[in-house]
Amino acid sequence: MISMPFNSSTTVMFWNKDAFRRAGLNPDSPPKTWAETRAAAQKIRQANAAPCGFTFAWPTWTQVENFSAIHDVPLATKGNGFEGFDTELTINSDLHVRHLQFLMDMLKEGSFKYGGRDAAGDALFPSGECGIIHGSSGLRGRIVREAKFQWGTAYLPYYEDVKGAPKNSIIGGASFWVMTSPRRTKEDYKAVAEFFRYLSRPEVVAKWHIETGFLPITFPAIQQVQSMGYYDQNPGADIPYKQLTRTLPTRNSKGLRLGNMPEIRTVIYEEWEKAFQGQQTAKQAMDAAVKRGNDILRRFEKTAVVP
Repeated sequence: MISMPFNSSTTVMFWNKDAFRRAGLNPDSPPKTWAETRAAAQKIRQANAAPCGFTFAWPTWTQVENFSAIHDVPLATKGNGFEGFDTELTINSDLHVRHLQFLMDMLKEGSFKYGGRDAAGDALFPSGECGIIHGSSGLRGRIVREAKFQWGTAYLPYYEDVKGAPKNSIIGGASFWVMTSPRRTKEDYKAVAEFFRYLSRPEVVAKWHIETGFLPITFPAIQQVQSMGYYDQNPGADIPYKQLTRTLPTRNSKGLRLGNMPEIRTVIYEEWEKAFQGQQTAKQAMDAAVKRGNDILRRFEKTAVVP
């Protein structure tokens, strides 16, 4: 099967420059590491520069999947699932547990706010509530429309003591799929092909990228945006592309292929939320997510592997 990429994206950091100024921070110097992120969030709260220091949207995508890629640690065995359906999750590693504990500590001290599942946390940044957010590059369009403050775009942070970090982030988003049907005609497929051809035109891709923040899906579109001087006029707009391509992908940063991934994400949400509510430790949360997630992978394996 093959699909037509459309709203391709990666996850980046956005920061509120006005909140940084009010907190006595350099508005043109976003945090690069997790230690710096926490320190900035703490200062924002101490100065009451914003009601919330730090948050994120799409928790598993930003804090587990891309986190693993950037730190070059496996999300799962078998090359994150690309090398076989008999893969198992590895997100209860020392580094993954350490990161969840780090977030739990930030939550307890009041420098971090959990915004909820999937895109629920998006609104916390353009509204001015949170000074820093990790979200989709596709959030840019909303920020442009809604934010009443100066802001910037930066790379995701990393733990500086992790060898080899930071690596490239991984792509997200969605695609268009062409479905077959006995009632389809040649004219139907020609129409679909023409629609895809239109969507792939450099000027159309460039317009979509500029207005939304989603990534250009063709090189000619990137070249057109560059020739327009858009990135010079809008510093940081090219960060998603640069972050995706900043290193050659490794076995751990080329992406993932796990069956029933949406269901696995829900499991991680549930276990993280229990940890945030003080019902279990970070280690217990990640161990439970691995156990439950592996059960999902085994069920998928039974349906995916032909005897």
